[in-house]
Amino acid sequence: MMTWWGWLLLGLFFLLAEMMTPGGFYLIFFGAGALMVGTLSGLKLTGPEWMEWLLFSVFSIVALLFFRQPLLKRFQSADMGKAIDSLVGETAVALDPIAVDAIGRVELRGAAWSARNVGENPVAKGQRCNVVRVDGLTLSVRGT
Repeated sequence: MMTWWGWLLLGLFFLLAEMMTPGGFYLIFFGAGALMVGTLSGLKLTGPEWMEWLLFSVFSIVALLFFRQPLLKRFQSADMGKAIDSLVGETAVALDPIAVDAIGRVELRGAAWSARNVGENPVAKGQRCNVVRVDGLTLSVRGT
């Protein structure tokens, strides 16, 4: 039979393992389940060993199903969207001549990007252009 402090150590192990792995948010729920079973076991509320394992499984899986998606949304999507959208309004420099409605390359923030000229005039190599929209990894630019 697993002791109450064994469950607490298992829970801490899962929490540490979650911090060592890149943001999947899986192990944290098994750590929380083990900590809950350890607490209940310390209070003598779990019963036989099979009940502890059943409670651990139920707590972990229910927490995973109900709390993983909100946790992912809170920590991942907020940062990702803002970084790309902040490119709109920036000034890039054309690395290639880009005809009207054609795709070429521009430099922005020290990186080369694919860019579509959505302006009315061609963009010459070395000319500055404004980013008006971001479509995936392609910038829509207009010459200045």
